[in-house]
Amino acid sequence: MFRPLSIFIGTRYTRAKRRNRFVSFISMTSMIGLALGVLAMIVVLSVMNGFQREMSSRILGMVPHATVVGVKPIDDWQPVAAAAMKNPQVTAAVPFTQMDGMFSYKGAMQPIEISGVDPAQEGKVSIVAQHIVRGKLEDLRPGEFGVVVGEITARRFRLNVGDKLTLIVPELSSAPGGITPRMQRLNVVGIFKVGAELDGSMALINMADAAEIQHWQPNQVQSVRLAVKDLYAAPKVSADIAASLGAGYKADDWTHTQGSLFSAMKMEKTMIGLLLLMIVAVAAFNIIATLIMVVNDKGADIAILRTIGATPRQIMAIFMVQGTVIGIVGTLIGGVLGVIAALNVSELVGWLERVTGQHIFSSDVYFVSNLPSELQGGDVLLICSAGFVLSFLATIYPAYRAAKIEPAHALRYS
Repeated sequence: MFRPLSIFIGTRYTRAKRRNRFVSFISMTSMIGLALGVLAMIVVLSVMNGFQREMSSRILGMVPHATVVGVKPIDDWQPVAAAAMKNPQVTAAVPFTQMDGMFSYKGAMQPIEISGVDPAQEGKVSIVAQHIVRGKLEDLRPGEFGVVVGEITARRFRLNVGDKLTLIVPELSSAPGGITPRMQRLNVVGIFKVGAELDGSMALINMADAAEIQHWQPNQVQSVRLAVKDLYAAPKVSADIAASLGAGYKADDWTHTQGSLFSAMKMEKTMIGLLLLMIVAVAAFNIIATLIMVVNDKGADIAILRTIGATPRQIMAIFMVQGTVIGIVGTLIGGVLGVIAALNVSELVGWLERVTGQHIFSSDVYFVSNLPSELQGGDVLLICSAGFVLSFLATIYPAYRAAKIEPAHALRYS
């Protein structure tokens, strides 16, 4: 099969055993370094994707994707929910009331965000029922002032199901200060654990009890909570629904409360990706040293090729082919090993925990009990492309030096 001269000689140089074993060793280490850099990037970014997925599913499974808030308490939430369900992006719409307050228990206090919910319908928009570790969400019965608290709150106050604590909420009044505290005794009927900061900042009560605390009618709610298919479409979806309902409604969504967290996670992934790319760059630019030594080792061969008619461009292409082959092989090996490692990193960590008897990710410390990993094809493609490009760029200078070698000078000192 016909092959261009540059490709034929370049690939042969790559396969051939060189007289200078040190050059061969440096070439191998360049390939291994590139493979390890690509492997590390794939595994680390996959683990970061896994943590981001876990955070998204847990936090955005608890907080509202979007809400349609009434300027005044909503007397009848069903028509608002029906209007919201007409939007194809909305998968569920349930009543919702939210207020801020303080928990007080045996002299200790903690700020808290109280969500008034309908226990029968909360499962349509929230994952809290799946993460109840003690008690039941259904025990939030109207009029009984039950509360479901997070695990961090329960641990801080040493609470258990059946204990009582005090909720303090601000209330407008005609007093000189304009605001007076309103206190309500609550019964702990459940404890949830989602493994995020929400375990210490969120609690749930029945929406009828929330209305009574706010001095509303039992059937009145603050807003209608929406679950949407595309989380990033939530701002537009909620705004469109609120606009269609008229001036008495406004929209809110998760980007106002959790947007900074996910922006920080995205920025963290980008910065770690760039730092890991430096490892790939160092390994790729080791190819420069390898090819420079190869050029010095093959000076006589270059001179002979020039004397029989090879052009400087062909000489340059020979060494570019050789360096590119090293880069391609190293990147492909790293890519394959990285994909295998990313798909099995959770099992590997589990095996290490069983062998050593130590919990690397203890559920008492971390919000996950195993190392999550989510391999994304786009990340693999981007990393491998970066490895190819860097390894190709690293060949240009040594190949240019080879093309500039004068045959007479090289043969004289060979």
